[in-house]
Formats: sequence, structure tokens, C-alpha cells
Amino acid sequence: MAIRAVAFHIGGVLERVAPEEDWLQPWQQRLGLAEPEFAAAMARVDPDRGIGTGRLPEAAYRQRFAGELGLSSAQADEFIADMWRWYCGELDTALTDYAVSLRPRFRTAILSNSADGARREEQARYSFAELFDLIIYSHEVGLVKPDPRIYALLCAELNVSPDEVVFLDDVPQNIEAACQFGLHGLLHQSTPDSIAAINSLIAA
Repeated sequence: MAIRAVAFHIGGVLERVAPEEDWLQPWQQRLGLAEPEFAAAMARVDPDRGIGTGRLPEAAYRQRFAGELGLSSAQADEFIADMWRWYCGELDTALTDYAVSLRPRFRTAILSNSADGARREEQARYSFAELFDLIIYSHEVGLVKPDPRIYALLCAELNVSPDEVVFLDDVPQNIEAACQFGLHGLLHQSTPDSIAAINSLIAA
């Protein structure tokens, strides 16, 4: 079947995101904690990754960071603000502009594993709601890639069959699962290569 929709992951695809250490290492040094102590505290914050499925709200996430790291209320606010700056990274304007150019010939979507608060933060910075036809955040639907149910949800919301969708992500297991579900999964490595690959599938 012909391609009718193109979906994009956010962090590492539409956004260029620095290594997590860029956010965390300054805080480790600021708090005077040894690396093993800091890492152990961080691991206790959300061991079952509830932030990604909506089971751990942003306010509770902040509270857990404060408790594990011994942060004051003001420090916790700073910590979370730094987290969001890291999380949202820098917009890949070339890829985003390309995604926008696909409309209205193709439906476009965001399908992203996410944390509570991501829609607010990314909308404030990048206005994704105005640029894409559909946004699915994992924490809002309780499903995390590579769970095949999230790909089924994507297709249902777009009203397309899996073989009518191109999906771009930078995580190999997410692409593998998408392809197994029947989507045209593409592993993002560079913006020019990804644009060329999408264009090739559209042309075919």
C-alpha cells in the first residue's frame, strides 16, 4: 500500500539531546556526593520506570528526587528545571521543517516514550501541537515502546494500516518492534539520511 502517514520519535530524533551526564554530573559535584552514592540515590527514585507510563506523576518524581538527594525545595525546583532543559534538548530544525512540509499530503505524528510534564515543556519550547496532526506520549496512554500496543494505537488514531506508516526512531529495539508490527521502521542516524530514506519509501 502507499504511504499515508509518517511518525517521529522526539528525543534523539526531533530533538538533539546531550548525554544524561551533562545534566546530572554538575548536581553530583554540587551536592558533594561520590559517584556510587549519587548513582544509587538516582536508581532509587523510579526503579520500575513509572514516570514513562504515567504511574509516577511529575510532582511525585520531584519529591522522590528531593528525598533521595537531600534537596531543599528551592534546589528541587532547580533540579527539575535543569532536567527539563536537558530533556528537551535542541530542536532539529531541518528535520522538523521536513516533517511540517509533509502536510497535508501525509498525516504526521509524534510517537514518543515520555515523562509526565513533557507535553507542557515541549509545547512551550517547540509548539509541536501546531506542527503535527497527532502526538502520542507514553505517559499519557500508559504504553511504552517497544510494546506493540502503542503501534496499534498509533495506527488506530491515524486511521491507517501499519504498512501505510513510516516510523522514525533512534532506538534499534523500537524500530525492530515497529517493523514486526508491520510499520516501515527507520533507524535515525543523521537527518539527511533519514529524510532521504523517508522520501524513498514515499516515492516507492
